Amino acid sequence: MVSLAKSCMAVVCAALTAATLMACSPDVGSKEWCEDMKQKDKGQWTGNEAKAFAKNCVF
Repeated sequence: MVSLAKSCMAVVCAALTAATLMACSPDVGSKEWCEDMKQKDKGQWTGNEAKAFAKNCVF
């Protein structure tokens, strides 16, 4: 039982950590997001990121 409780606690902690980290990222298309994308290597951009950057940060 103790092992199961520790496993559940680890899953809950991991989920909370992930949710916290995702909440810190700026909204796509915002000024902060555009600045972050300018700093990111363009080879690491996804197709959706490139499209959003062109739509929100260039035009």
